[in-house]
Amino acid sequence: MSSATTASDGGRIETYEDFVKVHGLLLAASGLPQSLHFKLFEKLTSETFDGGAHFEIEPCEDGRQRRLLLTSETMPKESNVFLIDHAWTFRLPDAWKQLQEVPGLAQRMAALMCVDVDDEAGLEETVENGGKMTVEEVLESEIRNAKENGDGVVRWLELEELGLDDTAFISLNLSTKFPDLVALSLCGNKLEKKEELVKEVTKFKNLKGLWLNNNPVVEKSDGGMEEAILRGCPKLEIYNSKFTRNFGEWALGFCADVYGKDNPGSGHQGDLSLQSVTSLDLSNRCIHNLINKAFSPFVMPNLSYLNIRGNPIEENSVSDLFGILKAFYCLQSLEVDIPGPVGDNAVEILESLPTLSSLNGVEASKILETEKHVVDSMLQPRLPEWTAEEPLADRVLNAMWLYLMTYRLADEEKLDETPVWYVMDELGSALRHSDEPTFRVAPFLFMPNGTLASAVSYSILWPTQYVKKGDECTRDYLFGIGEDKQRSARLTAWFYTPQNYFIQEYEKHLNKLQSRRLPSMPVKSSTTTRVHCSDGSPLRVYTDIPHVEEFLTRPEFVITNEPKDADIIWTSMQVDEELKKAVGITDQQYVNQFPFEACLVMKHHLADTIQKAQGSPRWLQPTYNLETHLSQLIGDYCLRKRDGHNNLWILKPWNMARTIDTTVTDNLSAIIRLMETGPKICQKYIEHPALFKGKKFDLRYIVLVRSMNPLEIFLSDVFWVRLANNPYSLEKHSLFEYETHFTVMNYGRRLNHMNTPEFVKEFEEEHQVKWLDIHERVKSMIRSVFESAAAVHPEMHDPKSRAMYGVDVMLDGSFQPKLLEVTYCPDCMRGCKYDTKAIFGGGEVIRGRDFFNLVFGCLFLNESIHVSQL
Repeated sequence: MSSATTASDGGRIETYEDFVKVHGLLLAASGLPQSLHFKLFEKLTSETFDGGAHFEIEPCEDGRQRRLLLTSETMPKESNVFLIDHAWTFRLPDAWKQLQEVPGLAQRMAALMCVDVDDEAGLEETVENGGKMTVEEVLESEIRNAKENGDGVVRWLELEELGLDDTAFISLNLSTKFPDLVALSLCGNKLEKKEELVKEVTKFKNLKGLWLNNNPVVEKSDGGMEEAILRGCPKLEIYNSKFTRNFGEWALGFCADVYGKDNPGSGHQGDLSLQSVTSLDLSNRCIHNLINKAFSPFVMPNLSYLNIRGNPIEENSVSDLFGILKAFYCLQSLEVDIPGPVGDNAVEILESLPTLSSLNGVEASKILETEKHVVDSMLQPRLPEWTAEEPLADRVLNAMWLYLMTYRLADEEKLDETPVWYVMDELGSALRHSDEPTFRVAPFLFMPNGTLASAVSYSILWPTQYVKKGDECTRDYLFGIGEDKQRSARLTAWFYTPQNYFIQEYEKHLNKLQSRRLPSMPVKSSTTTRVHCSDGSPLRVYTDIPHVEEFLTRPEFVITNEPKDADIIWTSMQVDEELKKAVGITDQQYVNQFPFEACLVMKHHLADTIQKAQGSPRWLQPTYNLETHLSQLIGDYCLRKRDGHNNLWILKPWNMARTIDTTVTDNLSAIIRLMETGPKICQKYIEHPALFKGKKFDLRYIVLVRSMNPLEIFLSDVFWVRLANNPYSLEKHSLFEYETHFTVMNYGRRLNHMNTPEFVKEFEEEHQVKWLDIHERVKSMIRSVFESAAAVHPEMHDPKSRAMYGVDVMLDGSFQPKLLEVTYCPDCMRGCKYDTKAIFGGGEVIRGRDFFNLVFGCLFLNESIHVSQL
């Protein structure tokens, strides 16, 4: 969000002309039609919030969400604009603290996000018997109904949530009283003893449906109980809501609403009850094989809609399934997982089943026209989940990603490094998503005095389609983002998208990584020569780095202020063709950077380089470039969640230093939404790092590169530890505490420097390990990192390049090194400021003031003092 501050006197904006002058760029960026600019000016200057006169908020999704309805008779396209206030504006690191400290904020946000009510399921169990029948009353009622409305035989019995324990259940002697039961539901009781339950249930020889869901015995069962029941009840077709391998017409009829309590079914095959079925929902029934004489057009000749989502159907080939489905000549609408049992391509499915007019709720013609492979118009919304014990602040932190919007402030000087997040007021937050929205929303910064200091942030809302009374008002959560920017995958932030697709994409990605492994390069003797001037004079060094200027004091080097006169350019700026031309740098001068070194020093390129060379080495955490591999990340996340593994991730901007806009989260919606603040990598968080006295730490190593071909790299004996200020924690609120999870404290934070030899000694004592073993693993890892770059990017080599890189390393709980990042021209303040001792060898003192003398001696004079070749 940028601003043009043209009001010179800083006085209040009075006229429409002044408003346009000051806000011209903002108006253009918002996308608001010019015809509505004056109306916006009027509403802003008079602070008119008149949305309540045109809209109403209505609960939906059982009160776990809200939607916005139009109450005006009509609202034509682009006919009005409305101001929406921002109920909460914050920067991410401050979120938890604000929820704790701002009076009423957590309560308002919890109500707005529908997480303020505790789950009342099961509450009725505490209600006294006045509102609920006892088991005896239920049985008497069923017997009475059977006599009054049928032949006196009870065939369907539901004894749900009656508090039945094993003793009470056995005492009912149901098999004697109701020997002809076809269906029995005992859901939500307190049954625990497997042997006794199996013995009682298997007395029903005509049983076709049995539901034991939500009983302790099911949660404890290892599968043996199911096998025993199926052996004892050979006619059983549905067990715990899933189809058994014996499923037939009765199970299909149950799913088609033909059979139920009012019509239990005779249990005889071929009674023609399914002839009239047109719609059949078989979703999530654990069907393994669809080849079944009941599942045929002879039994269901009029079937036009079929849903087989959520079933493995792994025992049928794709061609067999197409053969079965083609036989249903009336079938027009199919719901199926894509990818799934009938393939991974929607277009191919439609071409194989030409009678279909819709697939997964999308018109066939539209799919064929757009050639979309994965389609789903019936995505279920992600709704916040919480427990009654969870504090309001934690509920809000989890739910807010379904509601947040963001912008970044900028003026003519610079862009603010930290994005601003905000929640629209109750009206704005009730706008739900649609791919075909009726409204559009944009953030707008109003500067009543013409200056950024006077700015007030709003959102503006206007209709983009004709809307009439009672219509739901919607917006596109991903306005302007198409499939080229992973739109379908990004919708996962708000909706349950097809997991199978993402898991398949992840598995393909993983297989590709596992197939890669370049051989190690041999360590060759040095081929670089000492740099010297032909006349024997000192090497002239141009630098813009104060520490080099101050501490490079060897007589072999002299500082010059003119880049064009220098033999060596040592700069923090990128030396590209434009800079060379501007300051007169030639190809004969040595430069402290290698061509294409972005493959190491930009986070997304670093991961890509290592993955291309090494696949997935142990020392690199699973890493995804969200701009290109979001689907694979979602698949990885889904599998970890399914398997009960830790799902904490860290998001890092491609090109920001000092952990700016870096976030730790286990929330998938948060991961996806954070893409909105700039390109990022998402990396599996090291949730159990090695700690030093209970605190997190990382290590900064200094690597000196003389040559990329042959690879000639050295590790400085000088390295240092960076310590977090707070004890390590994985509490949800701690993820917002910088000084708990991050270690870079150089910039305005309390810096706890610790001498490296002292740290190593105490670390060895605390953990009973030898630092030499750790050091060898670190050296091997760093060598592999630069081997990867040399192999994947041979164009890096340049005989006139010599460079120093910072390599940041963390140790996991097993003291294995993990690569964090590689930095160009690292900040070496600590190397220069503090004296240290070599950890290995003779333990000589290394003076801080000699740090750059040693670095330049290694890189340009071919010395190897206080460095070791890797």
